[in-house]
Amino acid sequence: MAERRTRGPGAHHEERRNQIADAVLAIVAERGLAAVSLSEVAARAGISPGRVQHYFPAKRQLIEAAFERGNALSSARVRERTGRDLDAAEPRLVLTVVLTELIPYDATTEAHLRVRQSFHAFAFADETIAARLRTLYADLHGQLGDLLRVGQRAGHVSGDLDAQRAAVALVALAEGLAANVLIGVTSADDARDSVLGAVADLYS
Repeated sequence: MAERRTRGPGAHHEERRNQIADAVLAIVAERGLAAVSLSEVAARAGISPGRVQHYFPAKRQLIEAAFERGNALSSARVRERTGRDLDAAEPRLVLTVVLTELIPYDATTEAHLRVRQSFHAFAFADETIAARLRTLYADLHGQLGDLLRVGQRAGHVSGDLDAQRAAVALVALAEGLAANVLIGVTSADDARDSVLGAVADLYS
């Protein structure tokens, strides 16, 4: 992966975008998505509303930025929990960490997942967002399917399993449970246990 620029106008631009996205996530964590507005984000980020609007003219774009930022921070947490080098980590561990990262377990992940689920709602009425999500999910499902196929080659996962379909089902399970956690239908611990049980069922 290429190194990000650390100096110059491009770096400043990215830093400011991240600052604004972090403000959105913080507001969502404290007061929910409905509290996100241009003025609230500006106050939280410590900049003018005009500056926020310069980067993100519409609320949907603020949510999109928070969605991207949350995903980036989530990926960083996955690397931390698996030893950073995903290619060298044990495949089942990576699979488990990625799936359980889709379930809120603290204020940070709850904010990210509230934004993530809201961004999905935008996709129901916006084909551009829907197409983008299809690309992201194709990549995620492919990566998790590859992890299961490694388990198949090692004899830990049944060779009869359709790894790609199983990956899709696991992600759907985790995200469906996450939605239930966010609205208080089930607890985060129970949701996590269900996902861990589903993964354990695939490994002999």
